[in-house]
Amino acid sequence: MKTPPWGRGLYLITPDSRESESLLARVAEVLPARPALLQYRNKLADSARQQTEALALRSMCAAAGVPLIINDDWRLAVQIGAAGAHLGEHDGRLDEARKAAPALILGASCYDSLDAAELAAAQGADYVAFGAFFNTSTKVTSRRATPALLYESERLSVPRVAIGGLTPENAAPLVAAGADLLAVVGAVFEAPAPLAAARQFQALFENQ
Repeated sequence: MKTPPWGRGLYLITPDSRESESLLARVAEVLPARPALLQYRNKLADSARQQTEALALRSMCAAAGVPLIINDDWRLAVQIGAAGAHLGEHDGRLDEARKAAPALILGASCYDSLDAAELAAAQGADYVAFGAFFNTSTKVTSRRATPALLYESERLSVPRVAIGGLTPENAAPLVAAGADLLAVVGAVFEAPAPLAAARQFQALFENQ
């Protein structure tokens, strides 16, 4: 598989936050690690604050050379000029988003299903995400992906994301199994040294 245009590596996802200033400061701290992608996700913000935060992150990411992905809402991604959007199973039709916004990077949550990944790729997904691979406190999930799914999905010829409870210690086998991106929230933002933790994830892709 060719390397994605945005590269392989850490796919950083913002933590939930009640304060925009805190959220933006935490992101600014880790952007020097140059994650492959940054996803804006804040379930504690209303639509007005989501737009404000997304606009601020767009500027920060542009300055750092990191593509910004908007969680759930491809229309917001188009509205603010983000690089892309990530859609879960209840976030609307991926093929509709692809038709309406052909230039967006579109990702799809496929959980533990190769069939879902095949459908997403056929509908125009630029990457597919599998998980959770490990226990996670970020969201409630009953579905568990395995490294075998990463091996099996190689034939889809789209980048594959691993998500769910990842740490620098447990993620290396997933990279070896074919993960192009490691999607992380807590293991970076809740780490004692977030920037150092982000760089640890990036280092897993060296010599790969």
